[in-house]
Formats: sequence, structure tokens, C-alpha cells
Amino acid sequence: MDFTHFNEYGKAHMVDVSEKNQTQRTATAFGKIKVSKEIISKLLGREIEKGDVLGVARVGGIMGMKKTSDLIPMCHSIFMTGCDMEFKIMEEECEIHIFATAKTVGKTGIEMEALTGVSIAALTIYDMCKSIDKRMVISDIHLVSKTGGKSGDFHY
Repeated sequence: MDFTHFNEYGKAHMVDVSEKNQTQRTATAFGKIKVSKEIISKLLGREIEKGDVLGVARVGGIMGMKKTSDLIPMCHSIFMTGCDMEFKIMEEECEIHIFATAKTVGKTGIEMEALTGVSIAALTIYDMCKSIDKRMVISDIHLVSKTGGKSGDFHY
């Protein structure tokens, strides 16, 4: 079996994408964070001491997308042509649903950027709300969809 992230000497290396065609690529990822009723109430009432939780989480998620290649071994640096973060407060479920979308025109996929964006946004929410309740649970981080590239489109 040939492993793509190892060279002929068995040493880890970054895959060479020089010969691949550039295509327009998008990826959307999802994740959620389960929080207490108190956090939901304070979030909706804009009463959290540290400030605009979702605004800061949006910036954190975007920054995370931009830094993905610094965090994930062998991940290519990708020039993003666009990215967006969306949050849905699910009051009854005491959850915050997080969506990250990343776009590029390039030779390799942008899924890791979207997944990283969701992860960092969720961690930012945790950090900003932990003084209220540390029992938050981050879960269900997964790729929702991707377009472009050799493997084509994917929808979860």
C-alpha cells in the first residue's frame, strides 16, 4: 500500500499538489456546543461579562481557518477567497450550532479550514462562558458539504 504522506524512505512529508488543476472549492463544517440554561439566558440578554461572545467566536473561527496549516501537520497553506461563520442559538436544546464555510480557488481541498473554524469558534465560546459554567460539551464536529476537486462534491 502506498501512503501519500510518506516518501519513498518512509519519512513524513507534505503531498506535492503541483500537477493538480486549480478548481473552485468550498467546504462547510458544523459543530455544536451544549451549554447551561443560564448561559443561554445571559447570551440572549447580552449579559456575559466578557462581551459579545458570538462576535468574538466569529473572529476566532475566521482566524482559525486562516491558521489551519500552522495547526494541522502536513496541511497545505491555502489562500482563502472567502469564509463565513454562522451561529444558531437553539434555546430549547441549550445548544449553539456553529457553521463555518471556507472558499478557495486552488489545487487542494479546504475542508480542514472549515473544520478548524468550527473547532476554534466552539473553543472561543467555551473560553468566554467558562466562568458561568464549565460543564459545556463541544460535539458533532463534521464536514457538511464540499464542492470542487478531483473527488467531486460531498454532502453529509
